[in-house]
Amino acid sequence: MQLPKKFQEKMQELLGEDYPLYLKCFNEKHYFGLRVNTGKISVTDFLKITPWELTPIPWMSNGFYYDGANLQPAKHPYYHAGLYYLQEPSAMTPAYLLPIEAGDKVLDLCAAPGGKATELGARLGGTGLLVANDISNSRAKGLLKNIELMGIGNALVMSEDPEKFVNYFEGFFDKILIDAPCSGEGMFRKEPSMIKNWEEKGPEVYSQVQKKLILQGAKMLKAGGWLLYSTCTFDPRENEQVVEHLLNHCSEFSVVGVEEFEGFQEGLPQSINSKEEIEGFSEELPQHTKSKNEELKKTLRLYPHRIKGEGHYVALLKKSDRFCAENKNEINENEKEVNENEKEINEKEKKKSNREVQSGNVDKIPKELLEFLQLVKRKIEINQIYVKGEQVYYLPGETPSLARLRFLRTGLYLGDLKKKRFEPSQALAMNLGKEEFALSIDFKIEDQRVIKYLKGETLEVSDVITRSDKGWVLICVEGYPLGFGKLACQRVKNKVQSGWRMM
Repeated sequence: MQLPKKFQEKMQELLGEDYPLYLKCFNEKHYFGLRVNTGKISVTDFLKITPWELTPIPWMSNGFYYDGANLQPAKHPYYHAGLYYLQEPSAMTPAYLLPIEAGDKVLDLCAAPGGKATELGARLGGTGLLVANDISNSRAKGLLKNIELMGIGNALVMSEDPEKFVNYFEGFFDKILIDAPCSGEGMFRKEPSMIKNWEEKGPEVYSQVQKKLILQGAKMLKAGGWLLYSTCTFDPRENEQVVEHLLNHCSEFSVVGVEEFEGFQEGLPQSINSKEEIEGFSEELPQHTKSKNEELKKTLRLYPHRIKGEGHYVALLKKSDRFCAENKNEINENEKEVNENEKEINEKEKKKSNREVQSGNVDKIPKELLEFLQLVKRKIEINQIYVKGEQVYYLPGETPSLARLRFLRTGLYLGDLKKKRFEPSQALAMNLGKEEFALSIDFKIEDQRVIKYLKGETLEVSDVITRSDKGWVLICVEGYPLGFGKLACQRVKNKVQSGWRMM
């Protein structure tokens, strides 16, 4: 692999005597990670049923290395049951370090493809609210599938410009994660194709986007809330300088130290030498920060030659109760240039949306839906059911108004109303436990019907179902749902959503 000369010069200065070790790691193996979905299964229970040899990731209680050269866990039924998520080990770090508590309102601002959002949702444990957003609609569709596969029902999946978010969510969230788009230097070893993008754009382009994002996130965070900023790059302009930008504009923020593990390195507040002081450098290198704020040492740098993972940067920040006047002025000027007429329209649409959910919509719930809900052995709050056309959703308890925002999912997608019948969704099946549905069939992992079901085939179940049983049935493997089927005459008609089937 040929690394750009400009990049090599920068890394040599950043790493010093470690630079040869960094270059050497390009010839070493990559590491593959599996993160247990603790929203569905405990780590202890997963280790009892896993068919593979796993090695713990030192800084993750639910993260493990696996042999990616010889194993294909994405093709195992447990993957289709949402028991784990496959993720690069270093990339697991940001969501794990953000201190999530039950009942929190959490935002993942740049969430696709969902590795971090699904960990945040798992740790919420069905409480509070997760808002997962990605400005790219195509990427947000992949995000949605991963959230539903992991069984997360208390989520709003959005595809909106973060700039527009600020007008709706000012001071709303308890926790915010910004895994910002970046130049991707930390992934060069694993994905050499990213070098081309770095050459076309580079840190100087991304740093401007990142500074804007972190101020927008600051605006949406409650006083006393936590913000975690991360990238998969090394350049100080995208890391320490972005955090410094927030600290300079928002005096109520401070950097919080986190537990450091072997191989983790502290942030770099000091300045880099200029080219005159470094013999052989072709051009001046960027300074780390202007302020040389020692607080930035509490941020973390993850290098692939020091840990078993790729490159990453992580900064955890806390917002005090002090008012951020500078930030408010700056963001208000740029993002609240909405005329009075548009504001009035927004308010009318918000009130209309809330009325539909809280009152009028409840009266429209059809009998066939209510009959199906009798099969669900879980408390259902009727006033949180939202019917939109044929589609039925179950809204999280603290759902904000979504007037004039683009969203792919509002809460848990329950299913569709057809002609005098209701068809439950794949998302609902993944959100349920085996005991939470009136009729279920639980196969052992070695039963060939598990694979047949995942491939969309009809199942013969005369050995486990009496002739009188019929209707909707939840299909499970080792106690964990895979999807719904329609039972009749001791046969199960497959209802696995086509895009979820095993290939």
